[in-house]
Amino acid sequence: SQDNKAQPQQRNKSKGKTSEQRVQQQSQAGVKAKHTCGQCGKAFSFKSALTRHQRIHSGEKLFICVECGKAFSQKVNLKRHQLFHNGEKPHTCDECGKTFSQSGHLSLHLLIHRGIKAHRCEQCGKTFTHRSDLTRHISHTGHEKPHMCDECGKTFSQSGHLREHLLIHRGIKAHRCEQCGKTFTKRSSLTLHMQTHYRTVLYHCDHCGKIYKDKKTITDHLRSHTGHEVCPCDQCDKVFTTYRQLKYHQITGVKAKHTCDQCGKNFSSKSNLTVHQRIHSGEKPFSCDQCGKAYAQKSTLTIHQRIHSGEKLFICDECGKAFAQKVNLKTHQLVHSGEKPHTCDECGKSFSRSGTLSLHLLIHRGIKPHRCEQCGKTFTQRSDLTSHMKTHSRTELYHCDHCGKIYKQKHNLIHHLRSHTGHEVCPCDQCDKVFTTYKDLKSHQTSHSSERPHKCDTCGKSYKWKSNLNHHQRLLLLNSV
Repeated sequence: SQDNKAQPQQRNKSKGKTSEQRVQQQSQAGVKAKHTCGQCGKAFSFKSALTRHQRIHSGEKLFICVECGKAFSQKVNLKRHQLFHNGEKPHTCDECGKTFSQSGHLSLHLLIHRGIKAHRCEQCGKTFTHRSDLTRHISHTGHEKPHMCDECGKTFSQSGHLREHLLIHRGIKAHRCEQCGKTFTKRSSLTLHMQTHYRTVLYHCDHCGKIYKDKKTITDHLRSHTGHEVCPCDQCDKVFTTYRQLKYHQITGVKAKHTCDQCGKNFSSKSNLTVHQRIHSGEKPFSCDQCGKAYAQKSTLTIHQRIHSGEKLFICDECGKAFAQKVNLKTHQLVHSGEKPHTCDECGKSFSRSGTLSLHLLIHRGIKPHRCEQCGKTFTQRSDLTSHMKTHSRTELYHCDHCGKIYKQKHNLIHHLRSHTGHEVCPCDQCDKVFTTYKDLKSHQTSHSSERPHKCDTCGKSYKWKSNLNHHQRLLLLNSV
């Protein structure tokens, strides 16, 4: 009877193991893996495990989030993603009360309280709580980069990274798309590209009939018809040219139970509504304990805190550069791939980021939405308005000693002074004054120093300038007569 009890216990234990662990266990026990991947040769003992694995090669993603439309190749990844929408964080730290959506994140967090630093650098002996911190340390300090490129001298910690890097020099693009024939240097680039073929949803422009594969591309395109910002629905993939159309769609076409009483925007979950309402109330409950800056969302605070900690979790495989945010890494990787997916319909100029394209389009349309409240002057970009506003708030003015002209900005005075001197002028790096000769600048810089090099031999009194000492000595001479 004890043997009978042991059998179901063994079966329950085996259920908790991953397919790869089972294959390894069975191979050790002499069980042959019957199902082999035709793409890479990897073997599996179960057909279901092979089917899941093959989705890596095909890029197929069957499990789609009903909230945002994001697709996943495995159901477990979809379930984990859905926790972000409902705001559920079932795993709580007993030490500090912090909550997590995944048990793995809680386990990593507990290491901080326990002071466990299990990952040790073999070169310098320094220890780290997380493996990612050790990886970043090795890449930053230059430890263990034995693999060098003979072409350019760049070093890599892994031979695989060197092999991938060499393909760039040789112009080899080994990964080919079976559907359109486009080739790529890295498999990851091919996988990303394949998503465009497997996407079942296409975006149609109601104005001209053009079809786009990505929502963001049609969003940019619609601006060419409307001449202003368009209105994408944040709960599905539809895009509208007017706010009125968007509002009607959200009321009639989206099953949203939670409505904002301030603006009428609908949300499918209470947690998303709560976060949204902080825009109206101005509430920022999450404060940084280092600088006191406050945020409406905890995730935004977490990203901000990386500025103080210097933590950069996202590392580029090509050059080893690290970033605090994943979106910055993705933008950086476009530099290596040379990809500029956002094209201007007006002039054909392409951009790596949709935001840069949006700013560029304002030039063609002559749109200058940023207006100075003091003088009415308008600008295409906010940064230009910010720079302009300084001319109104500036209390200091810059006077030309030659002709008396007055300027609001120091660099304008510097350019003007060249018309008098015919050569480069000498601005002081400690204040806003500008001089036409180096001698005048050196004399002026004494005023910033506490040094008094000119000393009276009679009474010991010292002065910054020799002219003041000479005046003092003349007074002593007159008094002594």
